[in-house]
Amino acid sequence: MEAEDPTAAVLLCEVVVMEILSWLPAKPLTRLKLVCKSWNSIISDPHFVKLHLHRSPKNGILLTLDEEKKWDLVFSSVESFIQNPSSTLVAQENRYSLHVDDWVVGSCNGLVCVALALDHPKTDIWDTWVRLLNPLTGCISENSPCLRVNMDNVLGFGYDESSDSYKVLAIIWDSSGTLITQVYSFGGSSWKRIKSFPAFPFSSEDNGSFIGGTLNWIALRTPHGGRYDWNAVTLDMLTLVSFDLKSDTSKEIPLPKGIDEIPSEEQTLGVWGNSLYLLHDYQNTHFIAWQMKEFGDENSWTQLLKISFHHLGVEWLFPGFVFENGNVFMLRGSHGSEAVFYDRRDNSVKRVNINNLDFDAFDYVESLVQLC
Repeated sequence: MEAEDPTAAVLLCEVVVMEILSWLPAKPLTRLKLVCKSWNSIISDPHFVKLHLHRSPKNGILLTLDEEKKWDLVFSSVESFIQNPSSTLVAQENRYSLHVDDWVVGSCNGLVCVALALDHPKTDIWDTWVRLLNPLTGCISENSPCLRVNMDNVLGFGYDESSDSYKVLAIIWDSSGTLITQVYSFGGSSWKRIKSFPAFPFSSEDNGSFIGGTLNWIALRTPHGGRYDWNAVTLDMLTLVSFDLKSDTSKEIPLPKGIDEIPSEEQTLGVWGNSLYLLHDYQNTHFIAWQMKEFGDENSWTQLLKISFHHLGVEWLFPGFVFENGNVFMLRGSHGSEAVFYDRRDNSVKRVNINNLDFDAFDYVESLVQLC
């Protein structure tokens, strides 16, 4: 009987170990790296990191909480947040505090893009830097090159799978009344100016919806910078602009044909899983949600639900977030301290006091992804 090749046995053992480890949650893996050199090598390997990310359950959210002009990151399962949002927002577990002047641009593959902006006194000019953070590992990248912007600017963050790179898009409405668009790839040495955007997003607080390698905004074709009167907006001024991170180009996608009048409040874009959602009110009496079932196909817009304010128990609302593959919607109720959860699976409504906490939510998964 031939003796077993020890090298082959070792390789087989490593393959088995990698397979088992790849199904574990990210947090314990950061500790298992300390078990031995072999496990540290496996868990740190880029191939393993991608395999683990692919296999990680996509049932988490990252809450960015603004408290006293300081941002905190809170990781939670969707289920825990819906059951008790107030406790989740104030919990100290799974919490990461940012520096005082940092703010969150977006999140992707377990990485968070944060920005630092310092103003020039007595002007509307700001110097802005961005960097990447992995809240799980605590690792943070070096600052990007400085980008000089004015008050009217929008940033978006996403991942370009074709080049395995993370990018930030900056849309700037300069003092001369023209749109300037620049993009930065993390690890690069400079921002790159590209063909300008066809429209300007509603607000600098809108970081764009990332899906399928693109960043997406609801925008106004009529130039306005960051200042406009929503009551003066008409349907023909509204458009969905999609920026492709691979080609660094943008295109317009028509809104659902069923929208026949301007909502009372600004519309909201949301992403969950592989779908883009458009949320808005109708005549201050109903909440409407549209789903683009095939991203990029304007003919795939489908009205997912239309529910009355009376059923929701509110007099008015602001569209909020989408969870659970478009089954659960979180809305801001008649009072700023109230969150309203609507589950279309059983037509149930849950209203919760959130103590006027100001927060945003991102589809999120803890990961071992390394920084540039």
